[in-house]
Amino acid sequence: MQDLEEQRQQMVSRQIRSRGVSDPAVLTAMSIVPRHRFVPAVYQTMAYEDRPLPIGHGQTISQPYIVARMSELLALKKGARVLEVGTGSGYQAAVLAETGAKVFSIEIIAALGAEAKKLLGALGYGNVQVKIGDGYQGWPEHAPFDGIIVTCAPTHIPEALQTQLAEGGHMVIPVGPEDRLQKLVLLRKIKGQIIQEKVFDVLFVPMKDNQGKSY
Repeated sequence: MQDLEEQRQQMVSRQIRSRGVSDPAVLTAMSIVPRHRFVPAVYQTMAYEDRPLPIGHGQTISQPYIVARMSELLALKKGARVLEVGTGSGYQAAVLAETGAKVFSIEIIAALGAEAKKLLGALGYGNVQVKIGDGYQGWPEHAPFDGIIVTCAPTHIPEALQTQLAEGGHMVIPVGPEDRLQKLVLLRKIKGQIIQEKVFDVLFVPMKDNQGKSY
């Protein structure tokens, strides 16, 4: 396990800090969360490489730099309330939880969500709540959120998510067509108005409904 620990620290220094991520809370979280626990056993030796990895059910865990950069873009303060759309294996939620956020995470694939919930509980992330459902409509009963992070790509930004963003809050979401480069968009709510800016190009799995149709 010492080897994995060393790999994790090298991941932070070589892949994340060296590429401009500077938020101390995010860097600390990335150095703590055991990414190898959030990937299938067959991929654990590759867990700290600069690449996304399959996690089953046609889904992937994002490369470490993307997780760190999206987390930093949220500009969270300790105690912030965050909505995550697309729990996946739970890694992004764990990173946000380590920064001190209260995370409300939605996963549409029941088996994946159940696995993530079990793992997050086993690792002691009591500040993460996982729900099985369609994240397109957000989680209105827990809104507003200081941050919203979406880890799957719709073709447009859901209106419900914009509505559930708190004043002064940040939302980070990939937007674009399936199987083509999408744009990672940062939205900020300022005096009730949504301000958008493109961050860079990305490639995420599509956001889908309960029937498997892409949004």
